[in-house]
Amino acid sequence: MPTLRRGMRWLMAAFYLAAGMLHLIRPESFLPIVPGWVPAPREIILLTGIAEIAGAIGLLIPRLRKAAGIGLALYAFAVFPANIKHAFEGVVLTALPSSWWYHGPRLAAQPVVIWWALYVGGVTDWPWRRR
Repeated sequence: MPTLRRGMRWLMAAFYLAAGMLHLIRPESFLPIVPGWVPAPREIILLTGIAEIAGAIGLLIPRLRKAAGIGLALYAFAVFPANIKHAFEGVVLTALPSSWWYHGPRLAAQPVVIWWALYVGGVTDWPWRRR
């Protein structure tokens, strides 16, 4: 399982690094999906980009890995309202599909992404825990 976890860790780090860079380079692209109750939406988008990059780097540094896993799991939980708004309000983003073939699996996968961050961060071994 160490090879599987390592591969999953690098994949997640690459994804969050790319997503974080996109949040920093094109924050206006994400503004339409930010819920109205979020204060200072542009600044929040920039902070989320920094959080994604920090989490990606942290996953690759053994002494920071656990904190990065917890942080990315909390991040995935925190951005769920934006994913819900994107899906249910039919917000169109240029680079993303707008059908339920995209939104349904994306919403359903959110708990998996949270688990994934915890797993690659070494916070949990479930479901492969040794008995």
